[in-house]
Order: sequence, then structure tokens, then C-alpha cells
Amino acid sequence: MSASKTTARMSVPALRARKGGEPIVCLTAYTAPVARLLDPHVDLLLVGDSLGMVVYGFDSTLPVTLDLMIAHGAAVVRGSQRACVVVDLPFGSYQESPQAAFRNAARVMAETGAQAVKLEGGAEMAETVAFLTSRGVPVMGHVGLLPQSVNALGGYKAVGRDPASAERIRDDARAIAEAGAFSLVIEGTMESLARQITEDVAVPTIGIGASPACDGQVLVSDDMLGLFSDFQPKFVKRYAQLGAAMGEAAAAYAAEVKARTFPGPEHCFGVKKS
Repeated sequence: MSASKTTARMSVPALRARKGGEPIVCLTAYTAPVARLLDPHVDLLLVGDSLGMVVYGFDSTLPVTLDLMIAHGAAVVRGSQRACVVVDLPFGSYQESPQAAFRNAARVMAETGAQAVKLEGGAEMAETVAFLTSRGVPVMGHVGLLPQSVNALGGYKAVGRDPASAERIRDDARAIAEAGAFSLVIEGTMESLARQITEDVAVPTIGIGASPACDGQVLVSDDMLGLFSDFQPKFVKRYAQLGAAMGEAAAAYAAEVKARTFPGPEHCFGVKKS
């Protein structure tokens, strides 16, 4: 079901105005059914390139393509009515030049119906952010731990531990905010650094493995719902254990099929219940 004509989505200016106010609630979504379930409870649905790992089983986000992001972004828009939808620009789709970034961001906006795009990077991406925002593409920035740079970083680990790297990340955040980003994701940093960045910049910060002082929080929905049992990042709180529940349901189904108790008469056509 597409967005209702009478339901107003959370807009980019409305989110921008939440700086220092009511915390922004954000979760990832990759499909229409999940978007429909999350939509009443969140301000922002992020179609993250984390779908490469969560949905497709890749080891990183790097294999994710623009076409994949567009397909999933459009599904989330169709499945939601009130949340602002932001779609990640995948690796290689925006780093070449501001012009290339605009072409790909314009495709995302036109083909998904999303309200904004997100890109990773610091001062080196400020020109691109300014180029996009001056041409009508709202941009969410992303500083700190950058999953698309995992090979350069040497793995997924918290950043900003030493004064030099902390100052560099603060400079990156300022540069992206001043270039026109309407908000910033801060990922995998020391708590005090995320707190300082939140105080430094005039736009809302969205933390993930960052600080409760951020202007909002985001988690990967599958992590929050306990769909993965093999690994739990330090910054994740599990609000449900749906992975275990799915396993139990599958086991019960298998047992009934083997015992020929499913399907029962009530599940068959032309058979009256005794």
C-alpha cells in the first residue's frame, strides 16, 4: 500500500528542527512488510546498505549496488506512510565526483520516492554534500566508523580513541554539517567524542554505538529484534528474540508435517470438520 494522501510524512525540515529537542527514533528497514510494522513507531526509516550483510549474506556492505538500494528503497517507501525514508548511497556511487553523486542520488530520489539520501565520509565529501544539497537533494551525513571504508580501517572497531583521531572526526562532522547535511549519523565512536560532536554541530546527530546525548538513535532492526544469535555488537540492545521464536515455529511445523497432523481438515478445501 502506498503512502496515504491524508498522512503527512515526517519531513526533512521537521527532523532538522528536532536538534536539541525530542529524540529522533530511527530503525533500518529493507522490505515493505517490515517498514509497515515499524512505521507507526519511528520518525525515520533508514534503508541502509547494511542490507548487503543482513539480507544477502555478504561479508561487508561493499558489494551492494545502486540498483539494489533503489529496489529496497522503493519497497520501504511503499510499505510506510508517516516516517521519513532515507536511502544509503552505496560504495562507489558518489565518491568519484559531485556530478556522479548527483546523477546517482537523483535516481534514488526519483525511483524510490525517498525523502533523502545518506553518504559516508568527512571533510573530503563536503564539496559533494554542498553540490547535492544546493540542487535539491537532502543529505544525511555519516562520520566516525565508516563501514564502506572497512578495508582501509582494518575492520569494524570503535574509532576516536586517541586525541588526533578524535579531533579529525570532529572536524569531519563540522565540515559535513556546514556543507548542508540536515543530520549526521555518528557510528562506533567513544561516547565523549559523540557528545562533543552533538554539542559542536547545528544539525541533529543520530547515534549508533555513540552516546545517549545524541539527538536520536538508530539500530539495525534485525539486531534489535534478535534475528541473529551468533553475534551481538556491544552497542545493540535486543528488545525481542525473534530468531529463537522463528526456530521454534519451524520445528513445530516440521513435527506436525512429519506426524501428518498438518494440514488439518480446517486447512483443506472441500473437507468438513468432524
